[in-house]
Amino acid sequence: MKKIILLTFVFMTSLLSFSQLTDKEKVLRDAQMDTIQGWKKGGLISITGSQSSLTNWNAGGQNSISINGLTSLYANFRKGKAEWESTLDLGYGISRQGRKDNVRWLKTDDKIDLFSKYGRKASDHWFYSVMMNFSTQATNGYNYPNDSLAISKFMAPGYLLIAAGMDYKPTKFFSMFVAPLTMKSTFVLDQNLANQGSFGVTAADTIGTLVNPGERIRFEMGGYIRFRYDHEISKNIIITSKLGFFTNYLVTPQNVDVNWETLIQFKVNKYISATLSTHLIYDHDINIAVFNDAGTQVGKGPRLQFKEVLGIGFAYKFPEVKKEELKN
Repeated sequence: MKKIILLTFVFMTSLLSFSQLTDKEKVLRDAQMDTIQGWKKGGLISITGSQSSLTNWNAGGQNSISINGLTSLYANFRKGKAEWESTLDLGYGISRQGRKDNVRWLKTDDKIDLFSKYGRKASDHWFYSVMMNFSTQATNGYNYPNDSLAISKFMAPGYLLIAAGMDYKPTKFFSMFVAPLTMKSTFVLDQNLANQGSFGVTAADTIGTLVNPGERIRFEMGGYIRFRYDHEISKNIIITSKLGFFTNYLVTPQNVDVNWETLIQFKVNKYISATLSTHLIYDHDINIAVFNDAGTQVGKGPRLQFKEVLGIGFAYKFPEVKKEELKN
């Protein structure tokens, strides 16, 4: 766990060092940040896919078609010393596998993430800030190939973070939010999953029969740190990365939850791009079942979760960004 935290800090530090601006660029961008007032809105819509077709293929395999959609919207407001940032990220992906007599549709991505942060300037780079982050999924999730029993659903789980602290913004593309006062709520609104104690809620009491149903909401109080990096590191390569750490003051404070999302966009032209998204999660309260090759469960406990989605296809970013030429 300590190695994960160390590696993530090293990664963010390296990104910040790698993308240092020239003095002329920094002066221009700082001037733009100080003069732009009011609302600034925009977003990214991306649809990517892949396909494979096999006919008499000796090496084996399956026909497959996959489609992934991503929508990322933002609305930022600035007036005087006040700043308000909001983002909404939606992602969904499906994959069709098999032949005519054995076709299966599998879910490959499913994300709803709403973020909002209000800050008031305290000094040159520091802001007093409060933050809200809500996340869940849209449809049922299964432990494939078993698609008869859902292991997750809409609002099972759902997460709500409300935090207050200080926001450090040394540049336009990097911020560090430190919140010593944070409330984390975990929702498991499906009673069957709540009875099993899924996602860290208190499981049901059973003595042959159900005595007390499982709790559907869990509250935690603790500390939270969030890093955000959003920058075009080179021509046509844009990285957006969000890294959060949370620890519960009251229960096992030595266990740190990690949530790290990264989106890399490689632009081919105005409407065609490749995207690579990754999501790393470690939550000590989430027990992951482990199965052997025969499909028999051999263990259960907290484990590192990782998801990667790579695709090429249509991408549209709005509003259009007009590049300004720097004069010598």
